[in-house]
Amino acid sequence: MLTKSKLSLLRALRQKKFRNEHGLFVAEGDKLVPEILQSDFVVESLFATADWLKENSKIVKKAGEAISVTKDDLARISSLVTPQHVLAVVKMQEYVLDIKDLLSTYTILLDGIRDPGNLGTIIRIADWFGIRDIICSPDSAEAWNPKVVQASMGSLLRVRIHEMEPAKFLEDLKHNAEKENMKVPEVYGTFMEGESIYKTKFNSSGVIVIGNEANGISVLTEKHIGKKITIPLVPLSNGEKGRPESLNAGVATAIVCAELRRG
Repeated sequence: MLTKSKLSLLRALRQKKFRNEHGLFVAEGDKLVPEILQSDFVVESLFATADWLKENSKIVKKAGEAISVTKDDLARISSLVTPQHVLAVVKMQEYVLDIKDLLSTYTILLDGIRDPGNLGTIIRIADWFGIRDIICSPDSAEAWNPKVVQASMGSLLRVRIHEMEPAKFLEDLKHNAEKENMKVPEVYGTFMEGESIYKTKFNSSGVIVIGNEANGISVLTEKHIGKKITIPLVPLSNGEKGRPESLNAGVATAIVCAELRRG
């Protein structure tokens, strides 16, 4: 039964301050929730239709509690336009960032990505290309935002999200590389002007910096970038005007990741 206290909590978790206060976030969907239940994440509560609970009885046992609700109840508590059959309240995962682990791999650094949909998409892209850590600037969208959770399509279970000032992260990365007598990872920044990614020789490890949707990479972060790269706009033979000024942040991330993994 959906009690007033449960309803109050679910509504509160739509806001970041209450998610942080309770250490909980909400996930929805017939595909996403079972994936969470079979992961290392802890599901405190399930709200699902009786049929869904019956069909998924084996994994439902992994939840702290399972509450049978009607479709009308789900419509009241869901943040989706078209609610599905199950909603979960999940404990946030806390990760310890060991920068030494990032010296021999690729990391994505997001400098002011504000749109939750973009962040969720980038998490999914990172998962696809085997990138396990994303550093988000404090002014980026929050990883546990319901829109991010849904857009990541389960990839949030495998990609670790860390919050840190970009300049400090890059300084610490360099310091740790020097301390370990390792090569400092190359820092590639995406700009409107730079070397074409199709001509860039990507190293076996490094950092890909993606800037804010409207303003790009901040001045403070730019100081730490070793190589500016760009996705070139292909000119048309007929000289057509009115071309796009830029690419969506998620799309740009996918193109760059595909190219750096190509070799």
